[in-house]
Amino acid sequence: MTDSAQPAPKPATESRVENRTVTGDEADMRLDRWFKRHFPDVNHSYLQKLLRTGQVRIDGKRAETSDRLAAGQSVRIPPLADWAAPAKGPSQAAAPKKPAMSDKQIAELQALVLFRDADVIAINKPAGLAVQGGTGTSKHLDAMLDALRFDGKERPKLVHRLDKDTSGVLLLARTSFAATKLTEMFRGSDVRKTYWAATVGVPKPYQGKIDLALAKEGGPHGERVAEAKEEGKRAVTYYTVLENAGKQSAFVAMWPRTGRTHQLRVHMAAIGTPILGDGKYAGQGAFLPGAEVARKLHLHARRLILPHPRGGKTIDVTAPLPDHMLATWKYLGFSANLRDDPFEDVE
Repeated sequence: MTDSAQPAPKPATESRVENRTVTGDEADMRLDRWFKRHFPDVNHSYLQKLLRTGQVRIDGKRAETSDRLAAGQSVRIPPLADWAAPAKGPSQAAAPKKPAMSDKQIAELQALVLFRDADVIAINKPAGLAVQGGTGTSKHLDAMLDALRFDGKERPKLVHRLDKDTSGVLLLARTSFAATKLTEMFRGSDVRKTYWAATVGVPKPYQGKIDLALAKEGGPHGERVAEAKEEGKRAVTYYTVLENAGKQSAFVAMWPRTGRTHQLRVHMAAIGTPILGDGKYAGQGAFLPGAEVARKLHLHARRLILPHPRGGKTIDVTAPLPDHMLATWKYLGFSANLRDDPFEDVE
């Protein structure tokens, strides 16, 4: 065969085209989230450009960011910019790195686990531990998640958040499939959340609904949220007084029907009974003069109830009160072991 009869070599760019198969635990994941998992340096605008020009395809067809993937589908990956290096696939993944924590710290974190199966972990997050990093925050749960990998193939993933100073049930996904499902549940109305708090003063009436729109605003002391009837997002909280210490304080259960930042803290302050220790939203009005109680936020994510991401059963997790709230409950004479759902008759 002469040189002229030999097949022409493929262009260099074409040889860099890759096809990746969607795995079972990635089923029903949006294409943009799947891309973020495999190519973490690819930003949204660059992905949009690739999609507009037909360079990213699913089973040979043009795709959109919101397309849902199915197990077994093939995603065409075009040559990417040098800065958009692909993440290692499951078969290439390096052995998990041991987090920069002592064995004692790892054991303490693992001791917080309240529930664990192949898809989900629930922990009792301590008050004072930030969930994610930020300005001036070097220690946070997100940096410690390798310590909660156990026998899992993937690093656990955050699917919702609690304020740094709020304790209680925090859910983590152990698989990408569970992360997708749980994130959708928390954005919708499938998750029932019950919080416990001590308030300064006693809410009137004893049972009620707070429907007050909220909006984020800047400030010299970090992010704040304020009432914003016109430009804010609707926020709804049901509450009920379970016990009270005269007119001084109340043991209140709350059910947030929406998930706005600092919602419960702003709502309780708005009706004149701020959460005990919440100086951010009530200043000195958040403390009980002369009371021998900790000057910490008394807000606890007591219980989470939601469908299991793979269906067939319900996850129902309860977290015991932290030490500073237990001490306050004892001081004020509140019961710490109430089990009934105070909102079971609320639609």
